[in-house]
Amino acid sequence: RKIPIRIKHGSKKDYLTSNDNETNSLCCAVMGFSRTERLARNIMDDLGDHDIVVLCVLKGGYQFCADLVDCIKVLCRHSNKTLPMRVDFIRLKSYLNDQSTQDLHIEGAENLSVLSGKNVLIVEAIVDTGKTMKTLLDHVEAFSPKMIKVAGLLVKRVPSGTGYLPDYVGFEIPNRFVVGYALDYNEYFRDLNVRYSFLLTKMHKIKYIASVQ
Repeated sequence: RKIPIRIKHGSKKDYLTSNDNETNSLCCAVMGFSRTERLARNIMDDLGDHDIVVLCVLKGGYQFCADLVDCIKVLCRHSNKTLPMRVDFIRLKSYLNDQSTQDLHIEGAENLSVLSGKNVLIVEAIVDTGKTMKTLLDHVEAFSPKMIKVAGLLVKRVPSGTGYLPDYVGFEIPNRFVVGYALDYNEYFRDLNVRYSFLLTKMHKIKYIASVQ
């Protein structure tokens, strides 16, 4: 397991930038794409010359997954290794507004029999407490894949977390809600600056809370 870049609360590093002009609700940005390229190299080093099924977790993981797959394809064209990939999709829902709930809904699970005997790479944009990912892993393991690896762009430092870390991690971040780079807040911000994820401040969340009747 590779060591993630650790982002401290209030950090001002090269991969962080102030974004007061973009919207008053955003405090800083995490550059996702350059780190995605590095993760692709790590995956090629470990899994090169294996056929794999990439299982993308929707909706938040689609941009990270698309970039990761593209980076792997570029590496394959300039490498003596190959990494044949099939991409499948699954959708998880465990959030209401900014809170992770106890209920996990898995859509697309009925088609996972194709994972039997396969090398599986689960691609998720963000790991919060780790409970959702552990539940997903248990579900995928029931289909008897040959191997399971997990790539996560962001992992939160959550006091109540399980301590779970994916096999490939981009950034370890403070326990803040993240939007952009296909991550949303009640469907807001999902398309915000495609190469960055933003930490959402508490002050303006109320503007984007969808009424649930």
